[in-house]
Amino acid sequence: MWEKELHIATTAAKAAGAILNERFGNVRHIVKKGEIDLVTEADLKSESLILEILTKHFPQDNILSEEKGNQDHDSARTWLVDPLDGTTNFAHGFPFYCVSIALQAGQELVVGAVYNPYMKELFQAASGKGASLNGEPIHCSQTKAIGEALLGTGFPYDIHQRSEEVLDLFRRMVLVAQGVRRAGSAALDLCYVAAGRLDGFWEQSLKPWDTAAGSVILKEAGGVLSTYDGSQYSPYENTIVGSNPHIYNEMMSIIRGA
Repeated sequence: MWEKELHIATTAAKAAGAILNERFGNVRHIVKKGEIDLVTEADLKSESLILEILTKHFPQDNILSEEKGNQDHDSARTWLVDPLDGTTNFAHGFPFYCVSIALQAGQELVVGAVYNPYMKELFQAASGKGASLNGEPIHCSQTKAIGEALLGTGFPYDIHQRSEEVLDLFRRMVLVAQGVRRAGSAALDLCYVAAGRLDGFWEQSLKPWDTAAGSVILKEAGGVLSTYDGSQYSPYENTIVGSNPHIYNEMMSIIRGA
């Protein structure tokens, strides 16, 4: 089950990734959607190709994508598409960016494909089938204590307006973890937790397309997901915590303390 959907999502992600790589290092047109929220021509071309592929194979499905918004066909299935996660990185020539595509069936996220074309790394997962990196199974780390953990996070686009609360939690995590990385792509951060490269991740004010695919991959790799208050994770919630099962409670204790 979901084999066709995962195959098409992967095909679209790779095709879009090729577009991104062609334009990487040669970004000519950048538009500001917000003070520090950018969109490039590469975002738009990548998104158009993905939507074309998904519509061709699944014409009745809804599509929710970052730049073109919601295409509602009154279906129980919705594709969540980020054509370029890490646009600021991409615009500055920092090679940490990806394409992220997920499928939601009913209330469940069932397919996720995240492709980093610069590193040629393809993360995939389907509900009940496990997670993989370039075809090889991946699993969360076995790090048992947060003092030995490498964590990932990101800052919201409105951090200039509410830096105090965001940086307070960041400071608390920095002081207890072995290290914290802020690389600029939530989708890849979640995949890195799934692959054991990071032990945990937290962030707020993300959009559904930022975390949907990565969350499927993390869950299938044995990870734990929730919101900041411990509620069940949903891509439509405002906060996300994802980690291996061992340090989750410690991360939640710090978040609640903040």
